[in-house]
Amino acid sequence: MTDAPAQHQLDTVDAAAATPDQDMPFAELGLKPEEYQQIVDLLGRRPTAAELAMYSVMWSEHCSYKSSKIHLKQFGEKTTEAMKERLMVGMGENAGVVDIGDGWAVTFKVESHNHPSYVEPYQGAATGVGGIVRDILAMGARPVAGMDELRFGDIDHPDTARVVHGVVGGVGGYGNSLGLPNIGGGSVFDASYQGNPLVNALCVGVMKHEDIHLASAEGVGNKVVLFGARTGGDGIGGASILASETFEDGVPAKRPSVQVGDPFMEKVLIECCLELFRADVVQGIQDLGAAGISCATSELASNGSGGMHVWLDDVLLRDPTLNAGEILMSESQERMMAVVTPDKLDEFMAITRKWDVESAVVGEVNDSGRLTIDHHGERIVDVDPRTVAHEGPTYDRPFARPAWMDGLQADAFAGSLPASGSELGSALVALMSSPNLADRSWITDQYDRYVQGNTALARPDTVGVVRVDEETGRGVAIATRSNDRYTKLDPYAGAQQSVVAAYRAVAVAGAVPTAITDGLNFGSPEDPDAMWQFVEAIRGLADACASLEVPVTGGNVSLYNGTGEPGRIDSSINPTAIVGMLGILDTVERATPSGWRKGGQLLYLLGATGADLDGSRFAELSGHLGGRPPAVDFAAEKVLAEVLVSASRDGLIDAAREVGEGGLAAALAQGALRYGVGARVVLDEVCERDGVTPAQALFSETQGRVLLALPRDEETRLVAMLEARGVPAIRLGVTEEGETLEVQDQFSLALGDLRSAWAEPLRAHFG
Repeated sequence: MTDAPAQHQLDTVDAAAATPDQDMPFAELGLKPEEYQQIVDLLGRRPTAAELAMYSVMWSEHCSYKSSKIHLKQFGEKTTEAMKERLMVGMGENAGVVDIGDGWAVTFKVESHNHPSYVEPYQGAATGVGGIVRDILAMGARPVAGMDELRFGDIDHPDTARVVHGVVGGVGGYGNSLGLPNIGGGSVFDASYQGNPLVNALCVGVMKHEDIHLASAEGVGNKVVLFGARTGGDGIGGASILASETFEDGVPAKRPSVQVGDPFMEKVLIECCLELFRADVVQGIQDLGAAGISCATSELASNGSGGMHVWLDDVLLRDPTLNAGEILMSESQERMMAVVTPDKLDEFMAITRKWDVESAVVGEVNDSGRLTIDHHGERIVDVDPRTVAHEGPTYDRPFARPAWMDGLQADAFAGSLPASGSELGSALVALMSSPNLADRSWITDQYDRYVQGNTALARPDTVGVVRVDEETGRGVAIATRSNDRYTKLDPYAGAQQSVVAAYRAVAVAGAVPTAITDGLNFGSPEDPDAMWQFVEAIRGLADACASLEVPVTGGNVSLYNGTGEPGRIDSSINPTAIVGMLGILDTVERATPSGWRKGGQLLYLLGATGADLDGSRFAELSGHLGGRPPAVDFAAEKVLAEVLVSASRDGLIDAAREVGEGGLAAALAQGALRYGVGARVVLDEVCERDGVTPAQALFSETQGRVLLALPRDEETRLVAMLEARGVPAIRLGVTEEGETLEVQDQFSLALGDLRSAWAEPLRAHFG
């Protein structure tokens, strides 16, 4: 065999046909030998260097979902016609679109940028935000809000501060510069994420129904325009190599250049695109993220009914030394590709010039059914675009219930529970000062939550709410949830917990739960243990959505999040199935905050309490993870959500929050700390009715529970509503103007002391 072509030489289609035995560096690009042979079989010859580059990035796990797509089909198979009532665009596009009424639509999606955020935390996180914003923009929507779900290693590990400072700085730096409010999300510290931090970014966009745009190339003779930032050498190979390889000894096996973001360029690009949409000069559009031009050209052509011819010579470059494969693979940020009819090309170019956005015609739609690409007058790509974008390998990976699951589930929490009142009070302080329940304001204060002026609720409230229509006040609530400890204990049940928690959260804010996006972060698909967790979690998500009648609009899969030896209990991250739930509000003025604002109100606990401490934050205090997560009652959750939405609309309640991680104790503490208004509660009725001890009543994480604050004069109406719907409820106590949280006959804590303990951990570690 002859040597591979030198980087500077042009490897043409004719040359590839004439040299079938030439070695090609497929392994270095992340392709398996059998995948390379599949490419050869598809082409009837060896691929050119440029074709190999395209296939390598588009057939990567990150882009092709080759290990996950057979399982992801469940979402569509378990979606009924009734669930699709408000779904205008579903899975398969850049983002899902939901009809929220009055001619308005909302698009939202979550994306991961995990491995780049370990290599270079600031730029990895920043470009993760930029990428999801462009996905939303490509649907024809104005981005109006962002959220993030972050996972970091042990808070005391020496490398955690590096990652935390970089990621939080990147999320805030990019979003703030963009003028995009960050209205919520979450963060977790756990040793399982030490070498694999997770950065999942969510974006929400709004549009009128008629403004929806899709990514397809139609119309013979239409022009293909690349516009935005110039193409450089950053991010080359990111999708094919970094996002598909495991980390060894805490260091990436291969280190492609992480993308570099420019939020100010993105802001201009947003306004430019929105004006292009208003002028109706765009026939189809695609953002350039993972796999760059390879992705944009192949997906646009594949989604269309014809073909496309592209000439790389006219791509505007930051680095003129890039070869053809590098131009195709570059993941330089802030770029878009549009399909424009010839009669509207001049107007398109005039608008881009107005915004000082560089643009160039780089191709044309044809009826060949092929994607062809020329460089320096030579044909370097000639492929069926569907084989690149949509018909890559599909793997049915082997999976099996891990051998260690029996031991993990049998290891139920058996630690000692605080018995005396003083021990209960001390346990509450310890819980609230633990890394995963401590105050997050060190993080969230670095984000602008109110820019654009439409934010109705944001952190430290538990749900983000943004106004869509200024005239009517119509808006949406968004909550992201994922209980990774539960999902470790039982991936099926844990994923369901994430769905019901997000469902309950938006209902607590007064919004009707309507649709979800998901971010699935798991270990290596080549590890049967991790693959089993992944498959079970998808099954749990799909079944939960079917039970609650909320469709999955789309999302993201991130695999290969592992540093350990396959087959071990610690071989990968805690399986993390992030659920972003969208809820609809007739008016954001009715959005229910998560803390009480004045004394003299009644506190009601809805739902029954069991002894559910397995996987709880209380168990985490002693370093324990074992047993089984709490049970889910979908019928009860649906009734509870209906009651919460009705109570909010009717003005019966002034504050509400889920009783979730940390149990009733955390809900009481967080509700009081939100506005510095105390409370006095009695546990006797809860303990007597539900057969639990005071410690279990406070720290259990039984699902389907909500803490409400309401005016005394609304008690009769609320109780009647609860009794009519069969929702268990107990009048727990009252709010008090004093700076004290008291559990009668047990303990009394000064809110100032509690706040100090709660606010200290993150600032002490990172401030």
